[in-house]
Amino acid sequence: MGELEASTNDKNQRDINKIVDNMDLFDDDLMALVFKKNIPATELVLSIIFGRKITVKSVYTQDEMRSPEIGGRDIALDIHALDSDGTEFNVEVQGNSEGAHVRRTRFHSAVMDSRMLKEGDPFKALKDSYVIFFYKHDKFGKGLPLYHVERVVLETDSLFNDGSHIIYVNGKYKGNDEIGRLIEDFHSKNAKNMHFKLLADGLHHYKETEKGRDIVCEKVERYAKKRVEENRIKTLTQNVKVLMKNTSFTMEQAFDSLEISKADRIIISEQLEV
Repeated sequence: MGELEASTNDKNQRDINKIVDNMDLFDDDLMALVFKKNIPATELVLSIIFGRKITVKSVYTQDEMRSPEIGGRDIALDIHALDSDGTEFNVEVQGNSEGAHVRRTRFHSAVMDSRMLKEGDPFKALKDSYVIFFYKHDKFGKGLPLYHVERVVLETDSLFNDGSHIIYVNGKYKGNDEIGRLIEDFHSKNAKNMHFKLLADGLHHYKETEKGRDIVCEKVERYAKKRVEENRIKTLTQNVKVLMKNTSFTMEQAFDSLEISKADRIIISEQLEV
């Protein structure tokens, strides 16, 4: 390995370590690791949000749900949990406003509900579902810890009671209560500063032990490489579009002119045909 390559690798590793140092439970990669198969931690979070004991039967992180439609949008649920009564919970974390659009929660709710019934099941067999959105900011700007979203009958001002529920958690809330301490733990970058041991233990393992930190660093590195590759393909696709628009070139002629590899041609062709 040459000096330049070694220097570049060292810099990349320092950059990755800096990213990991600044991660908290609002980062979905870290959160997914901390809660992976972690029923006690999931029970803790849900119980605090609902103000009562929630008994979790199963929990999956980054649970991928594929669209049945060709070209349809797939989603991966940050946390997908099932309680002892069959109620389903999707817990999401989000830092930026673009990913916190209200129609996203609608989509998540619909995707969960669509998978509950088997062929021939009556609609009344649908269990309740909750989409719980930990948003790093105050979504509705009222300073409340939680915002509960329910369907109502406008003419009677009564609940529709269809079993679909959405809850936004205010990531800016700083109250001296359990939900305030929970949100503070989600913001914490150091396990020693956390209130709840179940969460602190997970953060400590993945940020402060060699084995756990290696896992997080690897995920960060893979994500960084994926973004670089996605941006590269996006740029090439745009270049092909521009060339085809400004000339009479076919797609293949544009590929030849830009000297695009066979592997990239397959990917770009699929994107241009969507």
